[in-house]
Amino acid sequence: MAGGITCGSLLQKLQLVWDEVGESDEDRDKVLYQLDQECLDVYKRKVDQATNSRDLLIQALDDSKIELARLLSALGEKAVARTPEKTSGTIKQQLAAIAPTLEQLNKKKNERKREFVSVQSQIDQICGEIAGTTEVGEQVATPQVNEDDLTLERLEDFRSQLQELEKEKSNRLEKVLEYVSMVHDLCTVLGMDFLSTVTEVHPSLDDSIADNCKSISDDTLSKLDKTVATLHEDKKLRLSKLQELAGQLYDLWDLMDAPTQERSMFDHVTCNRSASVDEVTAPGALALDLIEQAETEVQRLDQLKYSKMKEIAFKKQTELEDIYAGAHTVIDTAAAHMKLLALIEAGNIEPTELIADMEGQIGKAKEEALSRKDILDKVEKWMSACEEESWLEDYNRDDNRYNSSRGAHLNLKRAEKARILVSKIPALVETLVAKTRAWEESRGLSFMYDGVPLLAMLDEYVMLREEREEDKKRMKVCSTCS
Repeated sequence: MAGGITCGSLLQKLQLVWDEVGESDEDRDKVLYQLDQECLDVYKRKVDQATNSRDLLIQALDDSKIELARLLSALGEKAVARTPEKTSGTIKQQLAAIAPTLEQLNKKKNERKREFVSVQSQIDQICGEIAGTTEVGEQVATPQVNEDDLTLERLEDFRSQLQELEKEKSNRLEKVLEYVSMVHDLCTVLGMDFLSTVTEVHPSLDDSIADNCKSISDDTLSKLDKTVATLHEDKKLRLSKLQELAGQLYDLWDLMDAPTQERSMFDHVTCNRSASVDEVTAPGALALDLIEQAETEVQRLDQLKYSKMKEIAFKKQTELEDIYAGAHTVIDTAAAHMKLLALIEAGNIEPTELIADMEGQIGKAKEEALSRKDILDKVEKWMSACEEESWLEDYNRDDNRYNSSRGAHLNLKRAEKARILVSKIPALVETLVAKTRAWEESRGLSFMYDGVPLLAMLDEYVMLREEREEDKKRMKVCSTCS
């Protein structure tokens, strides 16, 4: 004890004091008994404190062992060191032995937890973007991590899930950009405002926003799909309308013989007359103002056609008459003109129907003229030969034909050719008769030439020719007799 003072020395000093005082033995025993009790109380308190301290250390050791087991289980790792038993050292030694392992595992747990938070945050971010509950780039709330399962296997599961989601995000972004491109192309052709159309689906689809910041949600993809389908349907309807207008323009132009220069002013309308929907890609090719322009022109020409109908109709009638004239077919032109004029003035027939009817008549007339062409060509040869025959007769009656007058040698050559040509007339007439009869039999009609039956003309010629031959024979006989 400090200063060399001990319990024994203090007791001796107490005895001396009592001796001086004259304290009785009974009182002395009482005081000594009290001293013994007080000493026992102090020892007892100290023992209790030591016991409590030991129990706390044991509890701390047990808690450390439980924490160690929990950490090993959560991290999915085998024991890094054998848990110390009581016999392997004091409690404090055991606590000191387990503390570094706990510190190492807690550090590892915190690092693993941060990895889980990072991966799960990215998963929540992409899931939110797909569901449309989170905008691209928006910060998501820190996810709740299950601290009882921080194994690498579970972390790899999350990473695999994240990888699949990133792949899906990439595919969705590619699909979004493909849709946006289609909307752009369709708006360009339709003459529509691309920016307002695409941002109506989602504001992030603006060209000024980076691709990796564009919305990839189910709602955005669904709206883009509907937008593309609507625009494509509009494109089909507008093309159909424009092609219908282009057809009407062509009909009206043909009806009124519109000049090429006037037609060329609407090349941008008629250029897609027979195009398919996918073939129309030019900017503004199906814009509403272009369709309205074509409609206005159709209305203008439609009104104009009534004022020009008479002029066009009579022009067609003249064409029809020329065909018949060329085919040597006689028609009542005056009656045809009167009938045509009555139809126009009555107003009971559409101009297009009237012109179409006349075009039909012209077509039939051309077909008939073509069927007569072979016979008419031979009629022309026959008439030309008859002219030469008539000239030759006059030439033969000329007593001065052999004079050495100017041009006599030319007439002589012509006479030689005429004799050859005249000699072929019988065969030509015979061929003409055969072809004409075949033509008449196939159609049940007489072959008329300028209003006269051709067979009658040929028969009359044959008779006249035979009469001339008889006259020539009689003249020869008479000259011989004389």
